[in-house]
Amino acid sequence: MTVRIATWNVNSVRQRIELLVAWLKECSPDIVCLQEIKCVDDAFPRLEVEALGYNVVTHGQKTFNGVALLSKLPFDETKSGLAGDDEDAHARFLEGVVTLKQGVVRVACLYLPNGNPANTDKYPYKLKWMSRLLEYAKERLKAEEPLILAGDYNVIPAARDVYNPAAWADDALFRPATREPSSPCSA
Repeated sequence: MTVRIATWNVNSVRQRIELLVAWLKECSPDIVCLQEIKCVDDAFPRLEVEALGYNVVTHGQKTFNGVALLSKLPFDETKSGLAGDDEDAHARFLEGVVTLKQGVVRVACLYLPNGNPANTDKYPYKLKWMSRLLEYAKERLKAEEPLILAGDYNVIPAARDVYNPAAWADDALFRPATREPSSPCSA
């Protein structure tokens, strides 16, 4: 069985619901990871998405952040929040497990912090979040279970990935610490 998994930083799902529904109808991915849904769980346009045959799980937050998983397959389990910081209230991580004919697959939808402005506490938060994601990935890989980490990484991996690298020199997305090889985002 081939499984189509897609990811989209939707930047406010309620404002883009018509586009989302049209895209789901046209492309019909099996699993979708949405980032920046910008709504609490109860405000997610669940009925419109479920009407297309998707199971929906959300980890929302008022006004900003928020992630959602949509799946044509039922979820065996879901969990919100990235381990490693009990104080982190940002809705940036959601994982779900679905069963395929060949076994299970775990899909984690993530929305990495932007980290800008880089000279504020936002950048250390970004780096700490990335370290937590790396630890999560290392632990999950020990289980030897198929794992998909999909979403908005908010990282510019290399100079060739932007039109004018010099313009991004001090941006949190392009700083060397963001792109270093031990980062889960630089592979």
